[in-house]
Amino acid sequence: MVRQRKRKAITTDSRHWMRKYSNLIRGMPVIRPEQVWVSDITYIRLTNQWGYLSLITDAYSRKIIGYCFRNDLMAEGCIEALEMALKNRMYHEPIIHHSDRGSQYCSHQYVNLLHQNAIGISMTENGDPYENALAERVNGIIKTEFNLHSSQLGFEQTYNQIKRSIKVYNEIRPHSSCDYLTPNQAHLQSENLKKRWKNYNKKFNYEKTVV
Repeated sequence: MVRQRKRKAITTDSRHWMRKYSNLIRGMPVIRPEQVWVSDITYIRLTNQWGYLSLITDAYSRKIIGYCFRNDLMAEGCIEALEMALKNRMYHEPIIHHSDRGSQYCSHQYVNLLHQNAIGISMTENGDPYENALAERVNGIIKTEFNLHSSQLGFEQTYNQIKRSIKVYNEIRPHSSCDYLTPNQAHLQSENLKKRWKNYNKKFNYEKTVV
């Protein structure tokens, strides 16, 4: 019996000539909002194509502060997410932007936008997913808890569902890593947040809100 391999979209291409940056956040305690932003791209299977969701998440509050959904992997999607994050910025403290070494994040346009806003650049170094684990975790929450692994709705309707899901995630979903505050609530805090991993699997019903 021949098993067909499940097709999977590739979102990261780190085999490029552009400059790659060191990991600045390894071992760093995150003690305030807008200290570290983590970025990643994940894929959503549509009927006849792939959709690519670029997310920027605040490491302290777990708030998704920038996102973009496109049908290609061009750097423009990440740039749009970053521009949204910059518009949503609430504080004027220094920020470090952390990502993988994908060509989108190393592109001239993306790096320039970070430099123009005095944002430090940090990247994974060894291809280890744990170096960007928080971004991967948020990807999983959005896709699994909001049923976005695949969509039969078409591109525009899927994008609308993504926007509604992120709104619920930010405004309603409590985080065990943020003392069970919602990301929006946590983003307004200025002290260390308690982590309550024990009850992390507690289920919440978002269906009425997302529809």
